[in-house]
Amino acid sequence: MSAFAALLFSWVLQVDSPPVKGKMLHNFTLQQAGGAMYSTAQQTALKGLVLVFTCNHCPFARLYTQRLNQLARRCDTSGMKLLAINSMDTLVYEDETLLEMQKRAKEETFQFPYLQDPEQQVAKMMGAGCTPQAFILWKERGTWVMRYSGAIDNNGQEPEHAVSYIGAALDDLLSGRMVRTPYTQAFGCKIYYRNNDD
Repeated sequence: MSAFAALLFSWVLQVDSPPVKGKMLHNFTLQQAGGAMYSTAQQTALKGLVLVFTCNHCPFARLYTQRLNQLARRCDTSGMKLLAINSMDTLVYEDETLLEMQKRAKEETFQFPYLQDPEQQVAKMMGAGCTPQAFILWKERGTWVMRYSGAIDNNGQEPEHAVSYIGAALDDLLSGRMVRTPYTQAFGCKIYYRNNDD
């Protein structure tokens, strides 16, 4: 095992408990790294949302910036939107503040909104357990319905060899099919919930 792989392994958590498939979610409003507010209630024309829980300090999550940019471009041309959400506790991690989020988004040229979830309410609503962890919400009769939860793909270190789970789920939804693989195990750095760290 390489030193880098050993470092990643020491940070990685496997999330075994899938959120409820088909779960209906409430709208939310969060502040973007750039300062503006983003409200899902205002996105009436979108077919769906891809939510990716990520953060600044996790080496595994940081492997995915370019893949998220590519995914964001696909979403933008398919009537969808990708949102990256940081739900890490800023009282524990100094590098997860809004200012640090803004710096990272600029340095790594994020092509998607990077939102702060300071009260961790959205993460709890979605059942997020680690970073990165992805969810697809599909608009059905005016309501956001969860149609996928889990990993982005199966290979963090070698994107050229990765199988895109979230890409396959989007293929199904955009073709009018039910998602054939609605859940995969997510791996990454644990999201520690304030007052609930077990």
